[in-house]
Amino acid sequence: MRFDVKGKRALVTGASSGIGRAIALELAKRGAQLAISARRADALETLADEIVTEGGKRPVILTADLSKRGEAARLGREALALLGGVDLLVNNAGVGMAASQVVGADDELARQLFETNYWSPLALMHELVPDMRARGAGAIVNVSSIASFSVMPLVGHYASSKAALSQATEHLRLELRDDPIQVLHVMPGPVETGMLAEVRVVPGGDKMLARMPRGKAPVLAKKIADGLERGRRTLVYPGALAFARHFPTLVQRLSAPVMRAIDVHDERKALGGSHGDPLARAAREAAGAA
Repeated sequence: MRFDVKGKRALVTGASSGIGRAIALELAKRGAQLAISARRADALETLADEIVTEGGKRPVILTADLSKRGEAARLGREALALLGGVDLLVNNAGVGMAASQVVGADDELARQLFETNYWSPLALMHELVPDMRARGAGAIVNVSSIASFSVMPLVGHYASSKAALSQATEHLRLELRDDPIQVLHVMPGPVETGMLAEVRVVPGGDKMLARMPRGKAPVLAKKIADGLERGRRTLVYPGALAFARHFPTLVQRLSAPVMRAIDVHDERKALGGSHGDPLARAAREAAGAA
């Protein structure tokens, strides 16, 4: 199933930086009318100005904190009202957390992470898919991660939430088999963004990343837009990591020496993102990532 981006109304979450920002710029370049969402209104205004400067239509700006229950549903309703309908939903917003399973456990930060990474995409689909079904057209892009099928110490909460989103995405495609709604499951590996800068502050993180290919957010954004227009179902980027999805056990064994460099006794707990732990914010700033 192919989806022509031009002229379509799209909601992009997590659009203030990184992959989400790149996706918004690429969709606008291809003629989409956007609603862009994140927590930081100033960053969204800057993005909107850039889109206009490059010849696109000024996006609708919708601030939302998707770590709070109910915010995603409100965001979906506002996007429907202000755009007059949503043809394309891009569930990109995500947050990481460095903590062992025992330290992070089920505390408030862990629950906020799952609210952002898993429950909010489902809430947005609940609000927007019925309208797509009624109009007989639409597309959903869920940005998961290769972490959903790989293992690394101290990032289990993030990986678990992305694994849940990956499963939800594949189930969604099956459940929409009788509807003309495209579902594109995107699984990025290391991409040069603020989140990658956060991984580098985990002891051993730099050594692990040195052995992996790294991508660029604008390149991934173009591949996502191309994937929509070509009717793709899944996308792993960088492409060299696609094999890991099919052979996770082998990859785990090959990466074991690198994983041993990570201090599994680290008792710290750091939520990622521009509103996260000071350590995460400092890593983002040092890398020049908002």
